[in-house]
Amino acid sequence: MNDGIAPAADAPPARVLGPFRELGELKRIRSAAQEGSIAERLFAAAWGALMAGQDVGAVMRATTAAALAATRLGDIDRGILSAIGVEGDEAQAIIDRAVDEAAEELPPAALEGLRGAPVLAPGTAPPFVAKLARQPRAGVTCPGKPRLLLEPPENHAEHCLVTAVYGVILSPFYGARADAVFLASLAHHLHNALIPDSGFAGEVLLGEHLEPAFVRATEIALAELPSALADRVREARAILPDAETPEGRAFHAADTLDRVLQIEQHLRAGKATMHYVLHDMELVHAGPVRGFQDRLLAGVGLLA
Repeated sequence: MNDGIAPAADAPPARVLGPFRELGELKRIRSAAQEGSIAERLFAAAWGALMAGQDVGAVMRATTAAALAATRLGDIDRGILSAIGVEGDEAQAIIDRAVDEAAEELPPAALEGLRGAPVLAPGTAPPFVAKLARQPRAGVTCPGKPRLLLEPPENHAEHCLVTAVYGVILSPFYGARADAVFLASLAHHLHNALIPDSGFAGEVLLGEHLEPAFVRATEIALAELPSALADRVREARAILPDAETPEGRAFHAADTLDRVLQIEQHLRAGKATMHYVLHDMELVHAGPVRGFQDRLLAGVGLLA
């Protein structure tokens, strides 16, 4: 009997969840000199590079490498390294070490071409990119039930970027063309540049109007792209409707894992204990004043 649970062959090794959780945190990492999260800015940079004519495969490798490196370096990227006097081979070595460390639990085939990956070509992102960055995700909705909204919500730029990176990593497992999965993932919510996200509940209420509305809104966004790039995006988006192809499976695996891990992040943070934060994560870590700090926390009753 089919109970709706996918066979094991449909799922990648469970060890990918650790790196995927870290990549998901790029939606929440920010820095003083930049607007928006790392994920949001990588989404804009990827579209800018595509608009500038950079090859999809090069954009895919540059974006994936930058995302993996950021799980270790945060917002210390090539620009910051250059500003502090670290350039050329030295900067590349730091980024490569970060990629290698972040990818220790990932299948080796997923990392091909990421060490020494090209940088993203500078370019101006199409207008829909900023709209997707301003468009919050709906949260958890279900017809007939109240919405579960966890703050702060992610935005559609962040979701599309993380899905795209997951998709690249998962593509070898499913035997999929990674560049098609990457581009389809970047473009799978183009309709939300115009249509606010009402979630599953709102989509059900739109009924027969749903698909025509999504198609029209998607075409409005695609009109912002050069015709050749728009055609390439349409071709890539052909994998979206089902999971019958390797590319469809890689995309839907990436999309599903990001949606679920996004909610898990909120639930996991809510379950964290002070003992875990202080002892396992070493919030107060080794250093010349560690003894004083521990006595202080014990004295006020915070050293669990």
